[in-house]
Amino acid sequence: MFAGFDRFDCETSGATIHGVRAGDGPAVLLLHGIPQTHLMWRFVAPQLAHDFTVVATDLRGYGSSGCVGGEDPRQHGMRELAREQREAMAALGYDRFAVVGHDRGARCAYRMALDHPNTITALSVLDIVPTAEAFARANAEFALGFWVWSFLAAQAPIPETLIHGAPDFFVDHMLDGWAAPHHTFETEVRTSYRQQFHDPERVATICRQYRAAATVDRADDMADRDQHRKVRVPAQVLWSQQGAVDAWYDPIAIWKRWATNVEGRSLSCGHFLPEEQPDLTARLLRTFLLNHLGGRRGF
Repeated sequence: MFAGFDRFDCETSGATIHGVRAGDGPAVLLLHGIPQTHLMWRFVAPQLAHDFTVVATDLRGYGSSGCVGGEDPRQHGMRELAREQREAMAALGYDRFAVVGHDRGARCAYRMALDHPNTITALSVLDIVPTAEAFARANAEFALGFWVWSFLAAQAPIPETLIHGAPDFFVDHMLDGWAAPHHTFETEVRTSYRQQFHDPERVATICRQYRAAATVDRADDMADRDQHRKVRVPAQVLWSQQGAVDAWYDPIAIWKRWATNVEGRSLSCGHFLPEEQPDLTARLLRTFLLNHLGGRRGF
């Protein structure tokens, strides 16, 4: 996986960020969701590297990136994770770049676009609506369907202790429950996703981020909404036809309240778009990025 990509570890003012890099042209940062690592981009990143400089990283607490302790939610919110990723990209030499995020990575991505408008050149979010929008519409269906939001945000050490009892089951339940029926993850990849949840420090770091989502992330979103702050760069929204985002929301209509220039569509797959529909995901991302950034072939 990631043949031809260089591996790196960047020190930031928060956690050390691990990732891979390859390609040439405008820079694009790829961010993963739960329960994954940068490996989720293993099919998409090489295709994008034909036209762009592609960087795929592990978020704080995941994969080979570092962990951060303490229970202050402000230190674990997406504002801090976005700052870390921006610092890592600057350390690699990229002061301006596009960002593509899936799930948790998408929350980091849109927070980065809101907080650092002079840094982000384009934004693509996969299978989410903004955190404040999700909480504002929360009901019994949400509580059961988005169970990780409440389970992982529970007071420490409740989720940490329960995950420690069956980490592989926890990861498998997400992978198999959120993917389309009959989709399979390679053994090597599934093992890697499982492995990080055997590490108590990583589990604690991830749980702290979910506690922050319910508090500071939601508050930051609401403050932006009240101040009519929007993403000003081109924004793409992609989502699963078979999941909650499609069933519960009108994603384009919602994102038009958060960004000035929005386009997108649904894909016939489960939650894990880059792994279930990698060629289509790569094609849609490439077209969007070429249209708004140009690319190596356009130089």
